[in-house]
This record gives sequence, structure tokens and C-alpha cells, in this order.
Amino acid sequence: MKLPSHFSGASDDKLVWQKFLTGDVEAFEYLMSSQFRALFQYGSKFSKDKEFIKDSIQDLFLVLWEKRENLRSDATVKPYLMASLRRLMHRNIAAKSWVGSESLEEKEGSFVLEFSVEQEYIDQESTLVRTRQLEKLLKELPRRQKEVVYLKYFQELNREQISEIMAISPQTVSNLLQIAIGQLKKHWKAEFLTFFLIHLFM
Repeated sequence: MKLPSHFSGASDDKLVWQKFLTGDVEAFEYLMSSQFRALFQYGSKFSKDKEFIKDSIQDLFLVLWEKRENLRSDATVKPYLMASLRRLMHRNIAAKSWVGSESLEEKEGSFVLEFSVEQEYIDQESTLVRTRQLEKLLKELPRRQKEVVYLKYFQELNREQISEIMAISPQTVSNLLQIAIGQLKKHWKAEFLTFFLIHLFM
């Protein structure tokens, strides 16, 4: 979906967010369509139920629309939406624990980190084997370390944005990332690890 013409070519999320806060329907629709994919990818790390993820995203935008007059005008859009979706899914999954389902926070392996590498990088069998080994190592990381790695390298967010999403301090983000990379470096040479982290795609 193209940015509506009255945004005068300024395709910046801040402008769309400001328009949305004033009740601009086109801005709201653009916000939903432009952010849906990233939100769905993030939501899929907590649940494999695609309908549940879609419903959660829809519920999120309905709540945002209803409460738009009270929302932060200075919000950084992507991290703000991801943080909001994370909280919403946590609440919904936790509610299921009342009927016997395990809550999200109680499941250490509840953050599912999967990736594929561009075909040009896996043409050689040896490279494919190494890629699968790295994927296995990533999956073995504790849940919060996997989430930090995902937000940093897959969503390209900075420390402060990750801090906002996960509701932890920036220093904790740095610590988790340092520990995770340290674990991976025990099995991989630093330059090889960096190469693959740069070329991970969801």
C-alpha cells in the first residue's frame, strides 16, 4: 500500500503516527498494512497458531484506535507496536493457563527462533550443514537470549528499542546479547558467526 498522497511524500513513520493520532483513517489503514508483516513475524515467535496471531494483531489495532487520543505522540512506531503486541499476547496466553494451558512466561522454550539463508549462500553442502548447526545452537539459547538476538539481528532494532519491547533495562539487553553471542562463539569462529548473523532472513 502506497503512502496516501496528502502525506506529501514524507514516508516517515512519525508522520503517519501523528496523523493516526488525530483520527486520520487513511493513516490508520497505512499503519496496519505497513506494520502487519513485522508484527506477524514477531508474534509467530510466541505462538504457532496463525489465527491467534492475526486476531491478536487485529485486537491490538482496535485498542490503539479506541485509545488513540491518549497514546504517546513521541512513540517510535515499530518498537511501540511490537511491545504492545508482546504484552497483549502474554495476557491472552496467560489467560489460557486458567483452563490448563501453560503460560507464556513459564515456557522457557516459548520463543521460537527459525531462519533461512539466501539460496546463494547455501548452494554448497558444507555451508548448508554449518547453517543448520548454527540454527540448532540458536534454538538452544534461553528464551530471553533468543528474543534479544531476534530483535537485534532480524529486526535491526537498537538497545533502547529492544529495552522498550521487552520491558527490561538497556543494560540487561546488552548483557543478554553479550551472553548469547558468547555462547555461540564457543562453537563458531567470530567472523563466521558475524557473516551468518548479517545474512539471516525470516
